[in-house]
Amino acid sequence: METRPFRSALYIPGSNPRALEKAQGLFCDAIIFDLEDAVAVAEKANARALLAEALATADYGSRARLVRINAFDSGWAEADLDALADARPEAILLPKVNAAADIEALARRLDDRAETADTRIWAMMESCAGVLNAQSIATAPRMAGFVLGTNDLAREMQCRFTADRLPLLTALQTCLLAARAAGIVALDGVYNAFRDEAGLRAECEQGRDMGFDGKTLIHPAQLAIANEVFSPEPEEIALARRQIEAWAEAEGRGEGVAVVDGRIVENLHIEMARRILARAEAIEAMQRGE
Repeated sequence: METRPFRSALYIPGSNPRALEKAQGLFCDAIIFDLEDAVAVAEKANARALLAEALATADYGSRARLVRINAFDSGWAEADLDALADARPEAILLPKVNAAADIEALARRLDDRAETADTRIWAMMESCAGVLNAQSIATAPRMAGFVLGTNDLAREMQCRFTADRLPLLTALQTCLLAARAAGIVALDGVYNAFRDEAGLRAECEQGRDMGFDGKTLIHPAQLAIANEVFSPEPEEIALARRQIEAWAEAEGRGEGVAVVDGRIVENLHIEMARRILARAEAIEAMQRGE
């Protein structure tokens, strides 16, 4: 069970030295260092060198560090991997994943470099083919997580952007089901209107209620809301503790169920309660800098 927090995953352009420096002090659980969409063609080489130096020398604490390289068909992916190898990236986020074969191809390239022996792979789920192949992608070599690319997915599906995201729900849930079955992390897509706090909160709550681990973000101003929404609430933590205590007492009496607040508590509720407590403890540890 993954307990490491992924409430907030902030995109940082690899070509922006000020943003790379500032990210060391931001209250985010993960950083997605971007060499793809956020970097102009003329800046690709400079961004590789700048990011490689930052990863090797800067202190990003316990934040998860993902690097989104360029797609293989762009002609820049190999150069990205070569430039980053010595920095030993924690994970590579591969864009435009359509099938497990895309992940397998990246895994072979990482296998060929001794420096990236422990590097994990995340997949951008942003195409119709990728969503339809989500189950096999989730179980491909080195896989650690999905990032939903809802902007590109909506464009390819030719669907409208609506506040309830109803046109995207089938795709979101398909990817989430595949991630949960494989035991990997699933991060919801970005919310484009970064000054719209109410809209961001509503979309975060929707993603949380669906089961996503966190939200990908495009601006530091979005961090506080994502961290709040995807953290267990005090009432949830208190209930989880009461459930675990009541269950232990019931077991001691040889009973298979307990009752808390007038509701039946079974083993499946205890698994959920332990997950909530583990998540809360992991968040506290991260806030302490452990």
